[in-house]
Amino acid sequence: MVNYVDAVQAPLKNTGAIRLYSADDFAGMRKACLLTARCLDELASIVKPGVTTSEIDRFVFQFGMDHGALPATLNYRGYKYSVCTSINHVVCHGMPDDKPLKEGDIVNIDVTYVLDGWHGDSSRMYPVGQIKRAAERLLEVTYECLMRGIQAVRPGARTGAIGQAIQTYAEAERCSVVRDFCGHGVGRLFHDTPNILHYGKADEGPELREGMIFTIEPMINIGKPHVKVLSDGWTAVTRDRSLSAQYEHAVGVTATGCEVFTLSPAGLDRPGLPPLEG
Repeated sequence: MVNYVDAVQAPLKNTGAIRLYSADDFAGMRKACLLTARCLDELASIVKPGVTTSEIDRFVFQFGMDHGALPATLNYRGYKYSVCTSINHVVCHGMPDDKPLKEGDIVNIDVTYVLDGWHGDSSRMYPVGQIKRAAERLLEVTYECLMRGIQAVRPGARTGAIGQAIQTYAEAERCSVVRDFCGHGVGRLFHDTPNILHYGKADEGPELREGMIFTIEPMINIGKPHVKVLSDGWTAVTRDRSLSAQYEHAVGVTATGCEVFTLSPAGLDRPGLPPLEG
C-alpha cells in the first residue's frame, strides 16, 4: 500500500510515504536545480584531456560556495567529495582523484547542490576530447533513454511506465539497463521515496500524482547490465568492463505532465554531442 502525504506535514526523513509538493515548493526546486544546471554548463569548457577529477571537485565546491549552496554529497554517509566523477566503465559514484583525464575518455559528472533547503540533483556525460563512435553512440542512446523516461511522466501513469520506456529503447539499441541503482524522490531530502526503476512494465509501481518530485537517471551499458562495487564502498563498475553512461534530470509531476527542473540554460544538456535535429 502506497501512502501519499502533503510535503508540508511530512517530517524531514524518509518515512516510505511519497511527498506531494506545492507550487511554492516547485519554485524552491527551480532555484536549486538551476544552480546545479549552471554548474554543469560551466564544466563543459573545463572537461578536457589533462584535467583531473580532483580539479573538477574543487570547482564544484567553490561554485557552490560562491552561490550560497552546499554540495549534498560532501560528507554524505562518509563520502568525502563534492561531486561524483564516473569514467568509462565506472557506472556511478566514482570518486575524484589526481589522475588526469585522457583523450577518448567519457565521464559522468553528478552534482547536487542544497540551496535554501532544496536539493538540485542532476548529472551529464562529458566526452574528453575526441571519442570513439561506439562511445558517442552510447551517450546518444543514454540521453534518449532519459528523455523517453521523462516523456512517460504524467498523472495517473505508474512509475513502471518510466522504466518500460527506458528499457524498451535501450535494449532495442543493443544496450543494457543497470538494475542495481535507480532514480529516487528528491526535494527537501536528498534521497526519498519513491524509487524510480529504469526497467519494468507500465502497470507496475506507484501511481504518479501531481506534486511528486524525483530523479530519472538511467545507467546504460554497452555490454551486460551486471555491476560490482569496489572495495572503497562507493565506486560501482561494470563487471565486464564495458563502457557505461548516465544522464540525470530532476522532474516534478504537473497537472498535465511534468516539469524538468534541471534543464541547461545554455542548451548543454548533452555537451560535446551533435545538436539534436528539430
